Amino acid sequence: MTDAAALPGQPRGGVLSGPATARAVNVLAPNASAMTLDGTNTWILSEPDSELAVVVDPGPLDEGHLRAVVDTAGAVGKRVALTLLTHGHPDHAEGAARFAALTGTKVRALDPALRLGEEGLGAGAVVRVGGLELRVVPTPGHTADSLCFHLPADQAVVTGDTILGRGTTVVAHPDGRLGDYLDSLRRLRSLTVDDGVHTVLPGHGPVLEDAQGAVEFYLAHRAHRLAQIETAVENGHRTPGAVVEHVYADVDRSLWPAAELSVRAQLEYLEEHGLI
Repeated sequence: MTDAAALPGQPRGGVLSGPATARAVNVLAPNASAMTLDGTNTWILSEPDSELAVVVDPGPLDEGHLRAVVDTAGAVGKRVALTLLTHGHPDHAEGAARFAALTGTKVRALDPALRLGEEGLGAGAVVRVGGLELRVVPTPGHTADSLCFHLPADQAVVTGDTILGRGTTVVAHPDGRLGDYLDSLRRLRSLTVDDGVHTVLPGHGPVLEDAQGAVEFYLAHRAHRLAQIETAVENGHRTPGAVVEHVYADVDRSLWPAAELSVRAQLEYLEEHGLI
């Protein structure tokens, strides 16, 4: 969703593809849209002195993009050794099986349906490839299977759709749940406070250099939306569609179907907590 102002630490313009940190290179998929922003960020992660790389979110089933990811890794002397998924939405995962075939890699994700030949990923799991260390951070909310990957050596976190580089994300009800999402944001805030994470490598949009500011923005945004929706219901806007028309009146109407998913998640949350 893009119903919010610029996030803290968001660059104003600039190149979206290319090196982001010492260990992270972005290859931007050509699937730009209102929902995917500039396109899906496919992340190539590796230690500078290693020939092995991990790819996170190969993206849509676009042969040109998938081969561009392989070629980009090869151009800097890297061989893709493992593929990871932040979640199962097609703009992140549809190309995973084809990419696995191109690279001879296994795919690891939280959802068993998305794993090709290897165990899944859960809380506390650590992925190590060629000296690279990635710590798995379960972050359900956008979807039930959402994961983030903490890259401690770069004080960075790959966030998929949990935090975007621009605007805010959809809580994709009924799979996504707002209570889970708020807990996940607090989990990410702990990474910024306790582990020094300052860089967000998002699934869409530019890199953010103020991770804590981004998390606080998201938490404040959700609190503001909840208050708006609670007020809307009190004023007689009782169906999800009516709430969207009232609360998201300033948002492009093409995004209203996605907004309705978030509204349904927020109404469910308010009902569960006895607030409406």
